[in-house]
Order: sequence, then structure tokens, then C-alpha cells
Amino acid sequence: MQMGENAATKNHHHQVFDISIDVLPHQNTSKCFDDDGRLKRTGTVWTASAHIITAVIGSGVLSLAWAIAQLGWIAGPAVMFLFSFVIYYTSSLLADCYRSGDRVSGKRNYTYMDAVRSNLGGVKVKVCGLIQYLNIFGVAIGYTIAASISMMAVKRSNCFHESGGKNPCHISSYPYMIMFGIAEIAFSQIPDFDQIWWLSIVAAVMSFTYSSIGLALGVAKVVAAGGFKGSLTGISIGTVTQTQKMWRSFQALGDIAFAYSYSIILIEIQDTLKSPPSESKTMKKATLVSIAVTTAFYMLCGCMGYAAFGDLAPGNLLTGFGFYNPYWLLDIANVAIVVHLVGAYQVYCQPLFAFTEKWAAQKWPHSDFITKEIKIPIPGCSPFSLNLFRLVWRSAFVVVTTVISMLLPFFNDVVGILGAFGFWPLTVYFPVEMYIVQKKIPKWSTRWICLQMLSVACLIISIAAAAGSIAGVVLDLKVYHPFKTSY
Repeated sequence: MQMGENAATKNHHHQVFDISIDVLPHQNTSKCFDDDGRLKRTGTVWTASAHIITAVIGSGVLSLAWAIAQLGWIAGPAVMFLFSFVIYYTSSLLADCYRSGDRVSGKRNYTYMDAVRSNLGGVKVKVCGLIQYLNIFGVAIGYTIAASISMMAVKRSNCFHESGGKNPCHISSYPYMIMFGIAEIAFSQIPDFDQIWWLSIVAAVMSFTYSSIGLALGVAKVVAAGGFKGSLTGISIGTVTQTQKMWRSFQALGDIAFAYSYSIILIEIQDTLKSPPSESKTMKKATLVSIAVTTAFYMLCGCMGYAAFGDLAPGNLLTGFGFYNPYWLLDIANVAIVVHLVGAYQVYCQPLFAFTEKWAAQKWPHSDFITKEIKIPIPGCSPFSLNLFRLVWRSAFVVVTTVISMLLPFFNDVVGILGAFGFWPLTVYFPVEMYIVQKKIPKWSTRWICLQMLSVACLIISIAAAAGSIAGVVLDLKVYHPFKTSY
């Protein structure tokens, strides 16, 4: 999933292993209700495109300059185009799985998990759930690292400015990780945090703010230098060894995959669309528009970052201290990243929180610790509902993710691992398998073989990206001492 996930796209169906209610379609749909008895949907190509773009463009964009620097001017943009094509194609397959059976009047699937359940069923539903939850856990770690690096960058840029660049300003990231963790513990106690209506607007504004500042600074640096840096084949041997170049190129695939991994939210966005025309037709158009916009933006950010820094492109464009001035603009960008990530962390983790709490309530229905809601009066507001199990479990989750972030504070490597881990199963394998079932494509037919070849090719890319990212962690650990690192 994308690091820039927004609330609007999490259509508040706490997904996995949830029981979906089958509402039989009414043949005569009224003016106010759709065929499933829900209020008439009003979404269009443009609202769906906006939802996808705001969900996708997030902090995945920050590592793209580094990724292109590993691959060079030929392979870098080519790989990004390849990913955008694969994701457009698999998203189109997924659009056809919104309704089971007939694509105009079949039963609707409200979430990605509902689609997996109704098309594939059985053990694959549990595997999909497990992958989703592990991905959420990983993203929580990635967010903690990214937010602490940005908080540190604000402190460092001000320190550089005050000392006129004489002080190296070494700072430890740990206090900032702990601060972020404490904030998340507090926010995680708010029930239904992901349903706050203005959250997605704030997230969209923040992600466009820092992405645009990164792009503008890259352009300004290229103009000031009077030309493009970088080479056709990427980072030169000598700057890194032959082996390091190979692992870094693989890791770059993971970083790009991470920036594009958002299939999991598409069904929920499709569930907001009006029909006729059929939702799948509208969704395919929206996917094309949003992937075109996102790819153009990613190309600009990644290529301008590489053109500005060449081989020295930092792992995180706004905190790698390639840019020192204007320091106030960098501060605005990094504050925007932190604000975005504080909210995105909660929105992202809600399905996992909800699933665990629901499971515990079903397992021990008579336990006061798990089911009792304690009302705490707040003057001037409605009373706050405190649940002891929610307090302990969510706090423990945040503490664990924060401690792991402190042990492995490597932004690029973690992003690469997450991209590799989520890309093949959620973006390629499940959509392809569901489409084969939905369209009843016979085994060993030409179409079946082509779809399976696509799936296997993407699996190989995912394995290579995972290997490169894990190799990156291993190399970083050789020179790293836990709880002593300062930047």
C-alpha cells in the first residue's frame, strides 16, 4: 500500500475477515436507492480519479530520485513506465471484479477482501488478510521512521542556518520517534478516527505541498547548476562496488513498486461510483486518468531529483540535505510530511485495530476488560468512550512498531521491503486470479497462459526487490549500533 493513503479512500468498511451483508438486488431501483438498498451513489470519473491521486501521491515520492539514480536515465524512467502499465492493466482486471457474476447487475463487493472472498474464497481469503495485516504493520514502522527523519530535518536545517553551516548538527532520531509514538498512542484511542470528514482534505493538501516543494527545489537546483547531472546507466562503479550496484538496483525496484502500490483501495473507490454507465467502465477511465497524472508527477519528481544531485541523490529527497536553502521552505515541507503521516498512520492501521478488537469481542464476549465502554465526561463535549482492551492493545501495537523503527531506522530499505512484499500478491496475483474466475477463462488457453506469465514475471521482480532491500538492511546493520545512531 501507498504511504500516502488517505481517509477518503478507506470507505469505512473495516475490511478483512469481516462479515459482508448480502443485500439482494432490487430489480426496480428507486430514485434514492441503488440496487443493493444503499443510498444512490454519485461518484464520477473525476471524483474517483481525485480519490486515487490523493491516496497514491504520498511519501513514496520521496525515495524516487534515489531509485532513478541507481538505475540511470535509461532504465529508471523505463521501469517507472513498466510499473505504471502493469498497474493500469491489473487495476482494469480488478475493476471487472467489483460485481460478482454479471458486471452490470451482479452482487456488489464493497471491499478488496469481499471481492477475494466471493471470487476465490477458502484459504486464499485468510492468506490475503494475513498479507494485508503484515503490510499494515510494516507501513506503521515505515511511517514512524519517515516522520522522525522529517522532524529531525527541521531541527537540523534551523541549526545549520543559525551556525552558518559551521556546526555539523549531529542529532539522534530516537527522541523524535518516541514523540511520534506518544502522539500515535493518543490518536489511536479516538474511536473511528478514519471517519473524520476533513482528514482526507488535510492529507491531500499536505502530500501535494511537500511533493511540489521537492519538485520545485529540484528544478531550481538544475537551473542553478546549468545542466542535468547523472548518467545513462546510473550510479557509477567506484562510488559503489559492482555487487552493491546490483543490490541497490533491485532495491530501487521495491521503492518504485511502493510508490505505486494502491490496488487494495480501488474496489472501495469503485463503490462510490454511480451507474449507468457500468461502474467498471467508469473505473477503468478513472484509473487511466489517475495513473497518467501520477506517473507524470513521479517522473518529474524522480528525474528532477536525479538531475539535481546525480549519483549523490539522497534516499529521502527532502531530508537528505542536498538542499540547505531556503531553509524555511524545507521546514514547511517537512512539517507537512509529519502532519500527513500522523493522520495516515491511524487511517492505515484502523482495519487491523478493528479486526483484532472484533475477534477478541467474539472470543470473550462476557469479559468486561474487552467489551465494557467507560464513559468519561468532557466539559462542553460529548463524553469520551474509553475501552480498556482498546487502550492496552493499540498502545502495545504503537510501542512495538516504534521500538522496531528505533532498531532499524533505514527509510529506503524499509520502503523497498514494503513495496516488494505488497506488490505481487495484492497488485498482481489476486486481481489476476479473481479475473480468471470471474470471466471463467479456461486453463491453458492463450489468455490464461498470458495472465500467468504476467503474474510470474511480477513475482520475480518482487523477489529481486525484496532481496535487494534485505541486502540493504544487512549492509546498513554492519556499520550501525542500536540506540547510538545520530545523523
